[in-house]
Amino acid sequence: MIFKFKGIDSYGKKISDKIEAISLAEAKIKLKSKDIIYHNIKEDSLSFFDKLNFNSKYKISAKELSSLSRELSTYIRSGVTIVSALKIIQSHYEKNKKLKLFLVTLSTYLDEGKDFYTALETQSVVELPEFFKHSIKVSENGGLLDEVLIELSRFLKEQDRITKEIKSAFAYPIFMIVVSLLMIAFMLSFVVPQITGIFESMDQELPTPTIVVIAMGDFFNDNFTTILGVIFVVVALFSFMMKKSYKFAYGVHKLLLKLPLFGEIIQKSELARFSYIAALLTRSGVPFVQTVNLSANILNNLVLKELFVEASKKVVEGKLLSKALNNSKTKIDYAFVQSIALGEDTSEVESVLVNISELYFEENRDKISTLLTLLEPSLMLFVGGSIGFIVAAMLLPIFSMSIN
Repeated sequence: MIFKFKGIDSYGKKISDKIEAISLAEAKIKLKSKDIIYHNIKEDSLSFFDKLNFNSKYKISAKELSSLSRELSTYIRSGVTIVSALKIIQSHYEKNKKLKLFLVTLSTYLDEGKDFYTALETQSVVELPEFFKHSIKVSENGGLLDEVLIELSRFLKEQDRITKEIKSAFAYPIFMIVVSLLMIAFMLSFVVPQITGIFESMDQELPTPTIVVIAMGDFFNDNFTTILGVIFVVVALFSFMMKKSYKFAYGVHKLLLKLPLFGEIIQKSELARFSYIAALLTRSGVPFVQTVNLSANILNNLVLKELFVEASKKVVEGKLLSKALNNSKTKIDYAFVQSIALGEDTSEVESVLVNISELYFEENRDKISTLLTLLEPSLMLFVGGSIGFIVAAMLLPIFSMSIN
């Protein structure tokens, strides 16, 4: 639970902040231990938007988590204790209240004698990836916390970079599609009806393209609100089903994997992410069975996620990961399975996983670049062809009158 309080700190300065505690009594004890004299304390109520999200936890971005990990690693390497490092970093996030509260909460738990992993697991301010927490747990036990934090920072930064690259790459095609649809809607809603009135006064048979365009314009005008309503309902229902129905989401993800080109890009992107984090966890000393399971949980595609979770169960039984993947019903890239098998035979799984992730990231970058190169002229043709067809259909009757 999060509590808001107002009071005076040990330096006599007025403060207004938040603190996490199981109960109001515990919150008061924590404030007293920090030499804070409070005069007002109450449970923090959720905002309207937090209630809509049905989740009070702050979803930290990969960029923010990467930055935090790098800062912590830098201070720890410099000989600063993790408690002092967290207190120093708090001053960097004065504008981000959630992250500041997260750091204050961690500091409080560490002051109480908890280790860093337990503090991360206990806090309820920020939603952290499971692989991140387990990496911290293992590295803390092995005395490699600073090294693992910097590796996690690099991984998260790379994921953020890839996500931004994909978004920026598809920004132009999406813009073109939206503009073309708006232009077609404008033509059908405003331009076509104006010209249709002229044709109605003409006592002659209209060409087929003109009849088709007029019919489309009439349908669009008569059902404009219905079309918008249907689009909104379909999008809302799809989003709801993706979040609430596992079977529906699984079916959609399975369909995506079967799409030409896009399916291959999605699969290799997921395998690259799995390989990178699995290599990181293996290097951190996480047992291989747990590594497979944790790495599977970062995958977005439910089909591949389920595949690796089932494979991890087979590994517990003593089977090799490569054989478990090869014998599964869902088939994945054969080169990936062969590479894993080679790593298992030579006891070089970690280096093989690193090579796979680099190879697949590079392949996907080239494929997306090629796809966009082909997509841009295709979209231009679509826009020009659609508007050209409407204009030509409207001009055909006029040309027919001129000829006659």
